[in-house]
Amino acid sequence: MVHPVLFNQNAYFGRGAIAEVPNCAKSMGLTKAFIVTGPVLTRVGTVAKVTDLLDAAGVGYVTYTDIAPNPPIEDITKGVAAFKASGADFIIGLGGGSPQDACKAIGIIAANPEFADVSSLEGLSPTKNPSVPIFGIPTTAGSASETTDYYVVTDEAAERKWVAVDPHCMPIVAFVDPDLMDGMPRHLKVASGLDCLTHAIESYINPDAWALTEALSKKSFELTAANLAKSADGDKVAGEMMGYSSFIAGMAFSNVGLGLVHSMAHQLGGRLGVDHGEANGILLAKVMEFNKEFTGEKYRDIANAFGVADAYTGELASVREEAITAVHDFALSLGNPATISEVGAKEEDLQPLAEAAFIDACLPGNPRKPTVEEIRGIYASLM
Repeated sequence: MVHPVLFNQNAYFGRGAIAEVPNCAKSMGLTKAFIVTGPVLTRVGTVAKVTDLLDAAGVGYVTYTDIAPNPPIEDITKGVAAFKASGADFIIGLGGGSPQDACKAIGIIAANPEFADVSSLEGLSPTKNPSVPIFGIPTTAGSASETTDYYVVTDEAAERKWVAVDPHCMPIVAFVDPDLMDGMPRHLKVASGLDCLTHAIESYINPDAWALTEALSKKSFELTAANLAKSADGDKVAGEMMGYSSFIAGMAFSNVGLGLVHSMAHQLGGRLGVDHGEANGILLAKVMEFNKEFTGEKYRDIANAFGVADAYTGELASVREEAITAVHDFALSLGNPATISEVGAKEEDLQPLAEAAFIDACLPGNPRKPTVEEIRGIYASLM
């Protein structure tokens, strides 16, 4: 079987990695950046850390902050117009998943104007041209948007999120600089880290996983199990490990896909505005329970990462349950909500949530194929 592999053309890791941004731009003949970011990052000085480097190197830029969390279609459309008016020849996605996802959609439409309606990009996007060049600079350790061919858009009218999967949207360079992540508030570190953990576990148990993606996924959930709690409490070394864990998981799932947790989490975000990582943290253990009979021996590795003593010696059925319990308890110990009612879900939401999750582009990667009724049942069990 042939496994195509998709990674960034280049990437830089470590504290101070953003110093390479102007050097990369100049080496590629790029002269003006369209920086897609958020107003909070502008206010706290994160954006200035990048723009000061561009100023010193004589690289022009325009800063664009008109992107809401969980970027809606309307913001993408406005962003495309702003990019065209800016005269920029490359895009910098600076922030968490929302600005980075938005910059991908903007870059894709700018290069493929026949998709200006945005909605036609859902699923496996049939674009012909590579995006405007994108530099991905994450400020959170979780979304991994800087190294994936995925981006997520919110359709506010339909109250749902959808996923675009497109090799043409891959950032050409990623800059994973933990200096930009240290100042994240604790709740954001937790939510981002649980997103990272979900990426790692879902890509690991994906039926299409193979030696390369399995190695990446496994390393990521091991790093997350060992470092997320310490990172959330301010340990900078652990925070650096989480930045790398996020990138590694992104490399894995970008090449193999995700699953039911993400399909369901997207809908909690699209319908109820729930933070994506927080939603993943609520759902992960319950979906692991749903999938357990379809995962072979892989839950042994997950159990071992979380310190289960008999991970490789216990009876498989028992170890699977221990792995599920360990993941559930891990999310709770970090302070993540345990139920969807805590984040605003009501009984009348369950059916539309389930129907939207059933058509989400991440669902085909799940090892067990659910019905709408089974998805609804998982949501209901978490009320």
